[in-house]
Amino acid sequence: MSRPDARYLEMQREAVSDGWPGDGDEAVTTLRTTVSWESPRTLISRNQSPDLPFEQTINPYRGCEHGCVYCYARPTHAYLDLSPGLDFESRLFAKADAAAVLRRELSAPGYRPTPIMLGANTDAYQPIERDLRITRDILAVLSATRHPVSIVTKSALVERDIDLLRPLADVDAVQVFISITTLDTTLARRLEPRAASPRRRLATLRALAAAGVRCGVMIAPIIPALNDSELEAILQAVAETGSQHAGYVMVRLPREVNPLFQAWLAQHYPLKASHVLSLIRDLRGGRLNDAEFGTRMSGTGVFAQIIKARFQKACARLGLGRSTHALSTGHFRPPPRDGAQMTLF
Repeated sequence: MSRPDARYLEMQREAVSDGWPGDGDEAVTTLRTTVSWESPRTLISRNQSPDLPFEQTINPYRGCEHGCVYCYARPTHAYLDLSPGLDFESRLFAKADAAAVLRRELSAPGYRPTPIMLGANTDAYQPIERDLRITRDILAVLSATRHPVSIVTKSALVERDIDLLRPLADVDAVQVFISITTLDTTLARRLEPRAASPRRRLATLRALAAAGVRCGVMIAPIIPALNDSELEAILQAVAETGSQHAGYVMVRLPREVNPLFQAWLAQHYPLKASHVLSLIRDLRGGRLNDAEFGTRMSGTGVFAQIIKARFQKACARLGLGRSTHALSTGHFRPPPRDGAQMTLF
């Protein structure tokens, strides 16, 4: 992974050689993670995208240590004048006092509960969460108030919080999706260098299902000629864990993700690179990215239709379904407002 400049910088850097051996190449250094603290005034973000089955999201972190080359959130680091490449993976931002801010928002007189997606942009269970525990603090508030929540993660760390998920499961107010891109450990290590192994993610699904937590798989992204051949095998492995649901997303290459992904392809799969990119263009109307609502998640054309048909056929055979279930909001009880008198009943 390289460190391209953020697109809003006034000046751009360019590596040049002055004759010394290795000059002009990207410096090889040990990647060190730094965390900066933010003090947000609000924690819940809202969206009106017709492609997303939720209106509210919480992202405890900006940037993500998992280092997934295809991550559609990488371009957001440009707003901080940081590189969507290595900076996105190593210069992270954490939200201080997140639980207190969330309690304040949930206790507001006009608040009306709708399911919250936890970690829609960057993974809420990325490695720094093991020490910082911001996601757990947020989930503790949601669990105590019985607020409905959906989680998507590729981390096994979500198992740590089963004690908080189980009370939500009892009132039908939680679902967890584990993202699985491939069962091939070599490909997984190259695509997602600091995420849990595919086998460990399957074990996490098994643990969630055993605990009575509604769960499933998100096969994301499907990359033509790279992991699409594994579609049925992934669904078969997921069905064997006791999971109930499945979904998928086609690869997206917005803004800086495009050149980063192409460079990654040239490094790891040079003989496949042109074929992969050609199929992506077929999915995206001749382009490498399509930002249009309605098609950006699934793609268009023959290849997209084949993937859809294969997915539906495999899910029908294995008893997996799309998650169209509406989480319950009827058990929500807002936390007491700061300084408010406690109620007797």
